[in-house]
Amino acid sequence: MNQTTTIQYADNKGNNIWKFFLNELKPKTKIFTAFNIITLPIILLGLGIIVYRFMYGLGSVTNLTQEMPWGIWKAFNVVVGVAMAGGAYVLVFMTHVLHLKKYNPILKVAVLNGLLAYIFYSFALILELGRPLDIFNVIIGNDYGVSSILFLVAWHFMLYILCLMLEFSPSVAEWLNARKAHKFLAGITLVAVVFGITLSVLHQAGIGGLFMLAKGKVHPLWYNQYMPLMFVIQSVFGGLALVIAVVTLCWKLFAYQLDETYRKAKNPIFVGLAGICALSMFSYFFMHVIIFAHEKNWVYLGTGWGWWYLLEMIPFVVVPMFMFLYGFKLKNIRLINIAAVLTLVGIFLNRMNTSLIAYNIDAPVRYVPTIWEIIVSVSVILIQIWVFRWIVLRMPVLRKSPDWAKGAH
Repeated sequence: MNQTTTIQYADNKGNNIWKFFLNELKPKTKIFTAFNIITLPIILLGLGIIVYRFMYGLGSVTNLTQEMPWGIWKAFNVVVGVAMAGGAYVLVFMTHVLHLKKYNPILKVAVLNGLLAYIFYSFALILELGRPLDIFNVIIGNDYGVSSILFLVAWHFMLYILCLMLEFSPSVAEWLNARKAHKFLAGITLVAVVFGITLSVLHQAGIGGLFMLAKGKVHPLWYNQYMPLMFVIQSVFGGLALVIAVVTLCWKLFAYQLDETYRKAKNPIFVGLAGICALSMFSYFFMHVIIFAHEKNWVYLGTGWGWWYLLEMIPFVVVPMFMFLYGFKLKNIRLINIAAVLTLVGIFLNRMNTSLIAYNIDAPVRYVPTIWEIIVSVSVILIQIWVFRWIVLRMPVLRKSPDWAKGAH
């Protein structure tokens, strides 16, 4: 269904509005595709495991213990995922604050990806709470102090989701042809932008600060007093690397939604993002070198952990850093795409090492996730992709906004 038909449905009043929503629930593409056939059984199995977990407790499907109360649902879906969702605040800052308008064609993709990531990773966080309803203690207070870093992280998380909703809400209004609502929502977007950028930076730093409390538990190769800053820098190049990967896929799968102007904008956008990634990765690597020397961490290089650390840093930080640099210099989009994938692997390794693999290394019994935990983690990602696709097929995320909405931006 094209945009004109959608707006026609939204213009109707009374009972016809239900026809519009029912029509939007219908598939817009082929149902029996390879992606759907492979991913749907995994999603259904994951949902079944989630129901079983809430019926019979964490011990029924996980290997979590009192000594290791968090596992792959927090480490992968939250700690790793939040770093890769950082592209939203970076691009919002670039387009709305620095007025770099050439990045506008990918802004909605980045914001939508960030919004869905935070929503679904919040759900993954709740999955691993022994008493899920206690998450409301952050809001109602109870006996918890406001100086707790978890209190700060939780509030940053909730408020940033609200900001992302406000930033994306004009696209929803355009989908519904709600012109008055669109005018109001577009007017308050700037407030959400400023507030959201601040919250996201604080939130990314807060997660790093959380691991600073685990001195003696995180291996020295991954622990340092600059973790809050390093987590923020990671979210810059990690978030932009994911934006590059997502936009590349979107512009291939949904090419029919793009006009010629947007198609031509892709290469200059990717070249610009490659330069930012190269610079931020250099800052990150330089900090690692200084910390490595200052803390005399070379004593660990002869150990297995030392080799594991080098495997993370050289192929997945240093190599993609130079690939981004040469991709920027030579305007080589293929090189930039490969660098983005390697960077995402590096983010995955670093955050998993910090929060799980190199955490509690002296514990008598190490935590190893069950197959059920892995299936649920993959299911959360797959459901996010399905929802992302549903929205892109219906709302003006890749396609241009209707003419009546352009004056409001």
